[in-house]
Amino acid sequence: MAETKTQSFAFPEKKRTESDDLDGDNLITVKKQMLSSSSTWEDPAAALAAARHEFGEHGGVNMSIEASATFTVMEPETLSRMFAGELGPDRDFFIYSRHFNPTVLNLSRQMAALEGTEAAYCTSSGMAAISSVLLRLVSSGDHVVASTALYGGTHALMTHFLPRACNITTTFVDLDDLEAVRNAIVHDRTKVLYFESIANPTLKVANIPELCRIAHDKGVKVVVDNTFAPMVVSPARLGVDVVVHSISKFISGGADIIAGAVCGPASLVNSMMDLHQGPLMILGPTMNAKVAFELSERIPHLGLRMKEHCHRALVFATRMKKLGLKVIYPGLEDHPQHTLLKSFANKDYGYGGLVCVDMETEERANRLMHYLQNSTQFGFMAVSLGYYETLLSCSGSSTSSEMNTQEKELAGISPGLVRISVGYIGTLEQKWSQLEKALSRMQESGSLNKY
Repeated sequence: MAETKTQSFAFPEKKRTESDDLDGDNLITVKKQMLSSSSTWEDPAAALAAARHEFGEHGGVNMSIEASATFTVMEPETLSRMFAGELGPDRDFFIYSRHFNPTVLNLSRQMAALEGTEAAYCTSSGMAAISSVLLRLVSSGDHVVASTALYGGTHALMTHFLPRACNITTTFVDLDDLEAVRNAIVHDRTKVLYFESIANPTLKVANIPELCRIAHDKGVKVVVDNTFAPMVVSPARLGVDVVVHSISKFISGGADIIAGAVCGPASLVNSMMDLHQGPLMILGPTMNAKVAFELSERIPHLGLRMKEHCHRALVFATRMKKLGLKVIYPGLEDHPQHTLLKSFANKDYGYGGLVCVDMETEERANRLMHYLQNSTQFGFMAVSLGYYETLLSCSGSSTSSEMNTQEKELAGISPGLVRISVGYIGTLEQKWSQLEKALSRMQESGSLNKY
């Protein structure tokens, strides 16, 4: 019975009644309902459409926001039962919003549907999601194997913070070398293999099915950051144990919210919320209920947005390549992992909304970005991604600046790598004209001669 209770906490399905304070529960029924719903998973859009819709308190088509920090009960004995783990969110019993909150749980259900996982829970940032998962799965003295190509903040967490504060070490390997990955796993010490589905910023695509086989053969959990590829790739369907997101990016789409998510087994999510040693509960990277409401209203049209991001990215990448630029995009047939991504990407969502152009030097990269923003208004020089406007950054001197020169070389990050998060504002031809004009001015200045 304890197993069933744990698995259902992340999925409240039945509203509390007056007798529930003292009565038994139907946790097995709850679990079956959720499993039945998740079994309709065909692709992310179908899964989201099949997920439970939460109505408002007075019948509104949108859910109500539960902004309370603390929650009341009908009987004094109920509090002790809640703290003992006998009653929980599965029956609509809530203690405190640093633990579980109904509005955040609703967004979490949507994230679980999106990723095809049993459960999910949302956090105050993507880095909160990443660090909380690692602190749950890895203990002092343990070891992580990770890709050399990672977001700079994640790389810094593994290189500096975890060894100093937690005695957790990481070995970074090139994921293309599967034998090196296998050899890096240390028996009884390595607990997690960590990588990004599409790497930031190099756009290398991980061989998710094969990496999962290698890790699972050695008893190692696989954690994948899918921030670059929501809707495009479904890592859990390829064998991944835990999927993390920075919801701040494509899922939010507005560059106005910082948020994250952990998607995986319900047992993991609930253990991360354990009152005594769960990292989400103890460390408190809590998502605000009002933020959760905002995000829950954006997820239903994520598929439409991703298709347009990806479509424009492919068009721009194809045209820039024809002009002779050094373009990196998984949708191009000459990308080293194009066939791999095509083999497991969800149909009709494209190959991702980011394109990289290697200008080889930081000076040329900066000049291109200057023209794109200040001369032709193609996009904004800003970090982050997934915004409706196009965002431009030179990764080596910005989002990957936490890495030293050697680490950037191992990750394949050129000093002149310009990361372009392709937006969808304006018409495609209007934006291409702006991009073309900026390239023409670069050529006039002599910066594109070698191309």
